[in-house]
Amino acid sequence: MAGRKQREKSAGTKPPLTRGERVIAFVERYCLVPEGTLLGKPVRLLDFQKKFILAVYDNPAGTSRAYLSIARKNGKTGLIACLLLAHIVGPEAYQNGRIVSGARSRKQAAEVFNYSAKMIMMSPELSKLARIVPSAKMIVGLAKNVEYQASSAEAKSAHGGSPILAILDEVGQIKGPTDDFVEAIETSQGAYEGRAMLFAISTQAATDNDLFSRWIDDAETSKDPRIVSHIYTAPAECELNDRAGWAAANPALGVFRSVKDVEDFSALAMRMPTKEASFRWLFLNQRIDASAPLFPPTVWRACDATVEDFVGLPVFGGLDLSEVSDLTSLVLMAPKETDIGTVWHVKPTFWLPGESLREKAKADRVPYDIWNKPDDNGQRFLETTPGPTVDYEFVAHYLFELHQKLDIRKIAFDRWNWRHLKPWLLKVGFTEEQLEGDEAIFEQFGQGFASMSPAIRELESIVLNKKLAHGGHPVLTMCVMNATVKQDPSGNRKLDKKKSRGRIDGAVALTMATAMAGTYDGASDGASFWEVLDPNADYSKAA
Repeated sequence: MAGRKQREKSAGTKPPLTRGERVIAFVERYCLVPEGTLLGKPVRLLDFQKKFILAVYDNPAGTSRAYLSIARKNGKTGLIACLLLAHIVGPEAYQNGRIVSGARSRKQAAEVFNYSAKMIMMSPELSKLARIVPSAKMIVGLAKNVEYQASSAEAKSAHGGSPILAILDEVGQIKGPTDDFVEAIETSQGAYEGRAMLFAISTQAATDNDLFSRWIDDAETSKDPRIVSHIYTAPAECELNDRAGWAAANPALGVFRSVKDVEDFSALAMRMPTKEASFRWLFLNQRIDASAPLFPPTVWRACDATVEDFVGLPVFGGLDLSEVSDLTSLVLMAPKETDIGTVWHVKPTFWLPGESLREKAKADRVPYDIWNKPDDNGQRFLETTPGPTVDYEFVAHYLFELHQKLDIRKIAFDRWNWRHLKPWLLKVGFTEEQLEGDEAIFEQFGQGFASMSPAIRELESIVLNKKLAHGGHPVLTMCVMNATVKQDPSGNRKLDKKKSRGRIDGAVALTMATAMAGTYDGASDGASFWEVLDPNADYSKAA
């Protein structure tokens, strides 16, 4: 009889909650919405939030890093606050543990802290379990002496202590592949070997070379079971009014994210192309610079066909001479006749001083040192010259060797620093006639609106019609993705180095090479460079 009662009791017993289920139960029982139309109501996690929590905390391999990328206004701050409270006063609290949230600015850091503090003050139960220190942006979990503090890159407050949990807010705003603030947090977690976790919850970064993109791509390629990565983004070729694309990037669409808000901004972006980049980044969660880029990443990537040999072809180039310690760029173009007309194949060469290359890479947040090493196919994407400055003699020798091997018709150059290169060109074997005069190979090219605007139009035509083959060269791609366009009141355009997000030397050289390629008369279609001048544009005031 007793045995049967025991079996009946056992049959009615629910299985114990998993670690992830305990976190979800804690949030939905004790956390209240601290602001907005649902003020004071219990938090109800959405399916995508539960899925993320279960993947992180019920991971059989144990989770060391967790990435969640969603478009803006999808409940990111609220989710971060709930996770923090689960570790401060909830089921994940660890005796004498230290927790940190990291943001780019003091304002961002304060938002996460304030949201968490409001949640505690809204709940009678949580108020008894925590002490809030507003002046230090700190919350202390009293039961297990857990200390949480909000820090920011601006305050440079990431050093010190050893957090068992670190949550990075909007890490997608970091430009380049490294960041001292993030690195300080990462390296401080060593005291909790096997237990420490790092969360990154953010919209996507602008480019493939930025830190958050590299983390996401590493998670995809490495298949490390200890990394959880949930990315919500619209397909690359998604139309701006594609509602399925909206839903893919906004898992909280219709709840936290207003459908009308998305509809309105989508319509605006379709009317005003200058708003497209912002819409794709903030609403579709795609990797794209929100400034006015020279080309969207998808358009540029569509031209990454293999580059063929230039021997026997007419070759045109652009040479962007740098300051002595910066990137010097040479871009050559040669035409290949195909079924769709002339396709321009592109071969770039880049130089930096060999001395202190690693330091330069860290300063620019660009992997110059990696690009200087041969890849699996033996290709080196970045060349170095001896010493602390770009050696123009080295560049001159390279140009003369190319001149002997290839049918180089024209190379456009910016007059900047030409006086330093010209003596070396003469010394290595070029003649005065090849450098100056009507028959010269080298041709000065202005960087103002008058010269650059028609060249940009021609380059756009080639790229948009997929008549460019660049082979996915990473340094050239970086320069093109960094490049932004400035427009004058008359509608003329030029590349804007001041507003660009990084080095654009390769994009400048490519644009100049395109201008020289416009003199090629063997193409079966398309106008020459000078024929694409806009008859309605006013070039008279251009610089």
